Amino acid sequence: MRISSRRLGVYTIALVFAIVMNFTVPRLMPGTPVDAMIAQLGSRATPAAIEAIKARFGAVDAPIATQFVDYLKGLATLDLGVSVKYYPQTVVAVLSRSALWTAFLVVTAILFSLLVGVTLGAVAAWRRGGRFDTIVSPLSVVMIAVPPVIIALTTLFLFGVSLRWFPVGYAYDPSLDPGLNFAFVGSVFFHAIMPVLTLSPYLIGEFQTTMRSSMISVLGEDYVTMGRAKGLTSMTVMFGYGARNAMLPVLTNLALMLGAVFGGSIVTEIVFNYPGLGLTLFTASVARDYPVIQGQLLMMTMATLGANLLVDIIYGLVDPRLREAAQ
Repeated sequence: MRISSRRLGVYTIALVFAIVMNFTVPRLMPGTPVDAMIAQLGSRATPAAIEAIKARFGAVDAPIATQFVDYLKGLATLDLGVSVKYYPQTVVAVLSRSALWTAFLVVTAILFSLLVGVTLGAVAAWRRGGRFDTIVSPLSVVMIAVPPVIIALTTLFLFGVSLRWFPVGYAYDPSLDPGLNFAFVGSVFFHAIMPVLTLSPYLIGEFQTTMRSSMISVLGEDYVTMGRAKGLTSMTVMFGYGARNAMLPVLTNLALMLGAVFGGSIVTEIVFNYPGLGLTLFTASVARDYPVIQGQLLMMTMATLGANLLVDIIYGLVDPRLREAAQ
C-alpha cells in the first residue's frame, strides 16, 4: 500500500513542528539545570564546584540560537547529549531503558482493551436494544469520561493499599535479578496489572462505542443477510461477517487515541512509580533536565507519528477500496 505524498508531507510538517516545540517548551520553565544543580549542593556549592558545573553544563546557559543549532546537530547525529539529572549517563541510555517499560505497558493495555472493547461492541450491536446493550453502552461512556488519574488513585488505594492484592509500585520485585526466567517475567506481569487496568477503561470505552456504531451499519449489509440465510451460527455471522468488516473505524480511532494513551501512561507511571517514560519526564522536569525532556517528548511524538503511519498502511491493506484508489 503506497502512502500519498500529501500524507507524507503532513507527517513531515508534524515532525518539524514537534522538533521546534520540543526545544522551546522546556525553556519556558523558570530556572535552568545549572541553577537547579547549584541549589541542590546547598552549602557545598563552593566557587570551584559552581565553575565545574557551569563548565560541564554551560551549554544550557548559552544563547538560544546557539542551543538550537547544537540541538539540531545532536538530532542529526543521534546524539541527544548527557543527562543533567542522571549524569554521567547519556540521554539515549536513560530513554532507552525507560522506553522499554512504557512500550510494554502501552502495548499490553491496547491489546487487552482492543480484545475486550471490540468484543463488547460487537455483542452490544448484535443485541442492540437488549439488556446487555443498555448496560454496556452507557457504562462505556462513563469509562471514557473518567480521568486516568482518578482511576489510578482509586485502583492504587483499593487494590494496593487497602486489599493489598497487588504491589503498589515499580515494574518488578527488586529482590529478583532481571532475566528470561519464570519468576522475573511473572513479577513483571504481576506488577503491570494495576497500571494496565488504569489505562484500559478509557480504551475499552472508546473501542466499544466505535465498534458498536460500525457494527450496526454493517449488520444491514447483504453479505450478513446471506450468512444468516445459509444457516450459519450466530457467532460465525457476528464475528466472521459482521465484526471483521466493522473493524476499519476501530483502527482509525486507535490512531487518533494514541496521543491520549501516551498522556494517560505519564499519569499512570507517576502514580504507580513505574519506571517508564512518564516517570522519567516527571523527574527530568523537576530537575530542569532539558536534554532528557527534549529527547523524551521527541521520542513520544515520533512514536505517535510512526504508529499513525503504520495504521494508515494497515488500513490500506485491509480495505480493498483504498488499494484500488492508490493504484
